[in-house]
Amino acid sequence: MQYRQDRYGNPISLIGYGCMRFSKKGNSIDYEKTEKEILHGIESGINYYDTAYAYPGSEETLGKILAENNVREKVNIATKLPQYLVKKPEHIDKYFDEELRRLQTTYIDYYLMHMFTDIKNWENLVQVGIVDWIEKKKAEGSIRQIGFSFHGDSEMFIKILNAYDWDFCQIQYNYMDENTQAGKKGLQAAAAKGIPVIIMEPLRGGKLVNLLPDEVKKKMAKDQRGWTPAEWSFRWLWNQPEVTCVLSGMNSMEMLDENIRIANSVVTNGMTEEDFKFYEEIKETILKTEKVGCTGCRYCMPCPKGVDIPGTFACYNLMYSANKFEGRFEYARNVGVREVPGFVTLCVECGKCETHCPQNIPIRAKLKEANKALRPLPYRMGTSIARKIMLSGKKQK
Repeated sequence: MQYRQDRYGNPISLIGYGCMRFSKKGNSIDYEKTEKEILHGIESGINYYDTAYAYPGSEETLGKILAENNVREKVNIATKLPQYLVKKPEHIDKYFDEELRRLQTTYIDYYLMHMFTDIKNWENLVQVGIVDWIEKKKAEGSIRQIGFSFHGDSEMFIKILNAYDWDFCQIQYNYMDENTQAGKKGLQAAAAKGIPVIIMEPLRGGKLVNLLPDEVKKKMAKDQRGWTPAEWSFRWLWNQPEVTCVLSGMNSMEMLDENIRIANSVVTNGMTEEDFKFYEEIKETILKTEKVGCTGCRYCMPCPKGVDIPGTFACYNLMYSANKFEGRFEYARNVGVREVPGFVTLCVECGKCETHCPQNIPIRAKLKEANKALRPLPYRMGTSIARKIMLSGKKQK
């Protein structure tokens, strides 16, 4: 495994293990499968494991795996304070102490303020005493390094970057988001201050692999380099020396091994002009087909009325990246005929989802567009019939 250094010279593996998308078994995390994958990652040299208070079951699962296998000291745990829930000084310790219990540890290696979008988020924390709290925790050793994760524009990112002496930060960044969110401008601003940058959403929630237009897939398949779609994404990131670690939500041995292989073979500043030209061609093709810039991060969920927002947008984009039939079929199958459907028609336009969306998507308006495209009359009728058949079968059982 190749490594880059944090602010204090400690090695961080090029690939970080994103713990938000562990495999499920029914409604719960598949512990045995996840344990094998985590241990394989550790054995392969991955030493950065990213979780958060808000990821259901993630901290508990990671903590149990590390404790039961006695490998806590082999890894760096990164987790996050749900700053959006902090209203009083005592809330900070409440959430932090709960995270320590979940993770079965006495210290956090890399602790982040979760999901900053505005300098006001930091100012609100300052008002409830976060600065003194951080200094105390670092002095006693229960937090080793402090940082923040960010969703917003580059100007706001730089304001937050300059508001405190951060040890590291985490941003969304990929070849499609080079000039959105914190973007390249934010990445380089952090590097200029000597602050390591952890990358999230390198594959846009898997969409730069699973939802690429057919035209892009064909171009990649024909290219002499033989790189997979994921490899094109990771190599673009690791080519940049300012990128410290790239998180990947790995939930299969095949995915782990592919990412490890790529991480072991990349070279900083190794891209050619021909490579960059190819990326531009890919980006142009993708932008022609994308209807909603949703990454599937699920920060908009749960919807109070049960609308499957990311599922709807994924199928809407699939209509144009693949074909209309496939997008509509996936929507009918994955959203329409499950026992509790997540139809857009359930939306009451409360707007709660939009206040949490890191991409600032006008969700309510886009849901209406998506519903019109995904559910023409024949599909509504077909879905209704399929639901009756399936539900009647369950009642008989």
